[in-house]
Amino acid sequence: MDEIAALAKRRGFVFQSSEIYGGIGGFFDYGPLGAVLKRNVKDAWWREIVEARDDVVAFDASIIMHPNTWVASGHVAAFHDKLVDCKNCKHRFRADHLASLEKCPDCGMRDTLTEPRNFNLMMQTSIGPMEDSASRAYLRPETAQGIFVNFKNIYQTARKKPPFGIAQIGKSFRTEITPGNFTFRVREFEQAELECFVPDDGKDLACYEQWVAARKKWYSDYGIREERLRFYELKPEERPHYAKAGTDVEYLFPWGWGELESIAHRGTYDLDAHMALSGKDLTYFDEATKTKYTPILIESSAGMDRTMLTMLVDAYDVESVADAESGKESTRVVLRFHPQIAPVQAGIFPLARNKPELVARARAIEADLRRFARTQYDEGNVGQLYRRQDEIGTPFCIMVDYESLDDGTVTIRHRDSMLQDRIDAGRLRAWLEERNALR
Repeated sequence: MDEIAALAKRRGFVFQSSEIYGGIGGFFDYGPLGAVLKRNVKDAWWREIVEARDDVVAFDASIIMHPNTWVASGHVAAFHDKLVDCKNCKHRFRADHLASLEKCPDCGMRDTLTEPRNFNLMMQTSIGPMEDSASRAYLRPETAQGIFVNFKNIYQTARKKPPFGIAQIGKSFRTEITPGNFTFRVREFEQAELECFVPDDGKDLACYEQWVAARKKWYSDYGIREERLRFYELKPEERPHYAKAGTDVEYLFPWGWGELESIAHRGTYDLDAHMALSGKDLTYFDEATKTKYTPILIESSAGMDRTMLTMLVDAYDVESVADAESGKESTRVVLRFHPQIAPVQAGIFPLARNKPELVARARAIEADLRRFARTQYDEGNVGQLYRRQDEIGTPFCIMVDYESLDDGTVTIRHRDSMLQDRIDAGRLRAWLEERNALR
């Protein structure tokens, strides 16, 4: 994991937030490549969940909501982790992350840990000029509640009838006691949330199973290795009392299994809770039968920062390669991103940067392809160019040489096999499209 984090900083994927001031735990900034990679992951989710379907509508809720939202949802009363402090070294830990409460894992002293106590994970803020209890609000710890409280507004304006879904991607905040494992456990993160509202007609479990299958296919479509991904079905005692079924999507990271996504059958719990506290009607009125009912909720909630980290870890590879002429072996670091996820899909280079005619042709090709693909122009030593593009995960590199000036062909080098093709430059767009390497 240290190697991946070092690569992420060196190549401009992820930086520690406020690094020049010593950083701040649980907050990260996404660099030029990381910002694009994360956008690509979110776009892939959005295409699959919203754009490719006619039964899911888009939504974007406010980060700050009325404080009663979090009372109704149970976050004020129950959104806690158990916290312990070491009286010797003053370090703080989540009790459920410790093998034993008898000894501090950092200083090694025995009998110095305090009794576990509740620690609410919501970040507080204030609204208005006065910081008092009347102005207290929270940065949302999840995105789902905005969907629940707006359920009636959405289905009436979107003219949708259950079963239908509401989806959004947005920021959430939690005061994690012990952030760590790079961008896996952080205090500011993005969630991709799907809330599917279905009638109580006996098909709710089938809908849940369909979404589990759809999410399995999504991870597979983007190349996540099957042996490192598991869909763990929660036992009844592991689920909330109102949940009829639940599945955790987990990936095998260098430190062990970590949760990426939760898929849950939540019954009518969420809408019922908000109706009870607000006194407002959030039921669905069926015009055909002239009846009202509270829809059952099937939820898929995925962390986009964790999903991006998964794509980064899963793509990371180190291999020994032999030079074709000398036979000398060297180490190659490569990120084997799916072409739709890769921040750069095609790198374009001139064979020699001191030859204006080669530079002009390479820049013209890059400018043309930029309209259709994520491209990057670069110049320098050919071997170093390839290694740099390998480390940022570029699937294809296009070299413009002297032959290109004569017959209009270019050399395309494949990231994974390092094999090369020679094709007409006029066919580049079609060639890349055939390999799923356009936007």
